Amino acid sequence: MIFPISLLIMIDPSAPTQPVPVDDPLSHLQRVRVQRRAPVRRHRRGLSGCCSGVLLGLLIIFFALTAAYLLFPANTRLLLLGVDRAPDGSFTGRTDTIMLLQVNPLQPRVALLSIPRDLWVPIPGVGENRINTAHFFAEASQPGSGPRATEQVIEANFGLAVHYYARIRFEGFQKVVDAMGGVTLELKEPMGGLPAGRHHLNGAQALAFARDRKGTDDFFRMRQGQVILIATARQLLHPLTWPRFPAIIATFFDSIDTNLPIWEWPRIGLALIRAGMDGIDHRTISREMVTPFTTDQGAQVLLPNWEAIRPMIREMFGDR
Repeated sequence: MIFPISLLIMIDPSAPTQPVPVDDPLSHLQRVRVQRRAPVRRHRRGLSGCCSGVLLGLLIIFFALTAAYLLFPANTRLLLLGVDRAPDGSFTGRTDTIMLLQVNPLQPRVALLSIPRDLWVPIPGVGENRINTAHFFAEASQPGSGPRATEQVIEANFGLAVHYYARIRFEGFQKVVDAMGGVTLELKEPMGGLPAGRHHLNGAQALAFARDRKGTDDFFRMRQGQVILIATARQLLHPLTWPRFPAIIATFFDSIDTNLPIWEWPRIGLALIRAGMDGIDHRTISREMVTPFTTDQGAQVLLPNWEAIRPMIREMFGDR
């Protein structure tokens, strides 16, 4: 049987080109497959870019909120109170140490003011008395109210809003210093019973230095308290102390009573680190700003000269 030449060419498998029938299902599937791949790839690239943009936006918001939290409000004032241990172990006692600390993360500066415990001022609900009795009377009336009562006296007499307080018993301070491994003092002159020079003190020695009154008055004692407090801060910032932080933190929170929220501690830490030791403006209400006075009951107190005190307050702390 003889086939036409055209038919032989059509079915020849070795031919360089083979015509494909129009209704070939394989060809149709191949075209559909090629058309479906490209949109899927474009969609994945778009989704990836969208996720990256959202993640970047969230990171920007996070860092912006963190910066706002650390830096604002600008001024934070913390009332520091040192209290003698009462016989029953409570905080019912007079505040032997009164300091007002102000930090501002926006500025490389920290303000620290020591207030004489014998300063004679009006106390709400009590009348005129030593400023350190505000804590005692409030605690005796309602345990736990002493710090707020002292804050109110500061606000009423100094014109400064107090945001938080931290009070510590003196034996608690001693434990914290021991947990740090001691504290080192660099004295340019004899002070607190120690000669000029370098001294490394344990907790008991540091407390004795801060409270020493031998041959000095209360103004020297306030100065010694600031020296030991600043030396403690310097020790905490030293890298060799950092491995002790777990023990220090545990001892600290076991010894202190405060209403300062835990999320405020980073702000204070940031301010102290930025200020450094040279950025701490530490002062006391000096003897030139008060007048010694004896009450009708024979108590030796200090009458404040507000015309001398208030300009210093404005210089250190600004407005309310």
